Amino acid sequence: MGFIHAQASPSHVGIRTVDVDKVCNSSTASDLCISIVTWNMNGQVTSEDLAEMVGDNREYDLLVIGLQEAPRNKVARRLKAALADTHILIGKVIMQSLQLYLFGPKNAGSFIRELKVDKQSVGGCGGIIGRKKGAVAIWINYKSIRMMFVCCHLSAHAGRVEERNSESRHISHSLFSKNWNPYARPAHVTVWMGDLNYRLQDIETYPARSLIQKDLHEKLLGKDQLLQEAGRGQIFNGYYEGTLTFRPTYKYNVGSSNYDTSYKVRVPAWTDRILFKVEDSDNMEAVLHSYESIDEINGSDHKPVKARLCLRHRQT
Repeated sequence: MGFIHAQASPSHVGIRTVDVDKVCNSSTASDLCISIVTWNMNGQVTSEDLAEMVGDNREYDLLVIGLQEAPRNKVARRLKAALADTHILIGKVIMQSLQLYLFGPKNAGSFIRELKVDKQSVGGCGGIIGRKKGAVAIWINYKSIRMMFVCCHLSAHAGRVEERNSESRHISHSLFSKNWNPYARPAHVTVWMGDLNYRLQDIETYPARSLIQKDLHEKLLGKDQLLQEAGRGQIFNGYYEGTLTFRPTYKYNVGSSNYDTSYKVRVPAWTDRILFKVEDSDNMEAVLHSYESIDEINGSDHKPVKARLCLRHRQT
């Protein structure tokens, strides 16, 4: 009963890629506009990076920020300070380095019908605290639109594809399953963000970097493990993702926009993703207005990824 299908079915469609509609008139065309950001912070935080990530354009209703490898303190306070003029914190859930924050306008309280949070770890309790794996989630009914936001960090390394698939399925079946059943009234829209850690398959680092350098990274899409596994019906059946027009977001030298020059010279990859699914497309329309990386931020070995999603009840 989860929102990721465990195995292929005759109707599986995988992840459907959608183009970005760059025109967004949030005041008239949509009931709700959401800005979504995911970022693996590599344990570092500065107020300047957070301000850059949030940006100056606040023409949205909700801001969802999903963080992986986040420092244990200071993040919430600095986010609140960066957004103080326009938005307030209306929900958060933290599991060590996995953190999810939901900001809304200052009058948001009058629009919230229900808000729940949950968390689910994977891979046991061992390992480095800075790399906690699993997911944290917020379920909210806001302006009569039911939404579920999931921020996850899955297992690393190119060869652990099946482990990532299994973790995705476990998370989807486990979230909110203990004391409350959100599937009794399914979310209109589910947004899944995070460091999913799927890599590029069957290509060496220098040929991959050569294509990226020539702005031909679309030629790498066929080697993306996430799209491959979804196409096999293993994960994320029926989800949408914007076209990957930006460069792979991992792995960079910290403090620069240069790919890894350590002895590992890792193959670049789109590890950081934002996916969404509309559960009731007859009554709810979701339009993606941007999907991009924030290349100006150099404080981590990952680049943040940002999306803008606007929702509208279909007229009946």
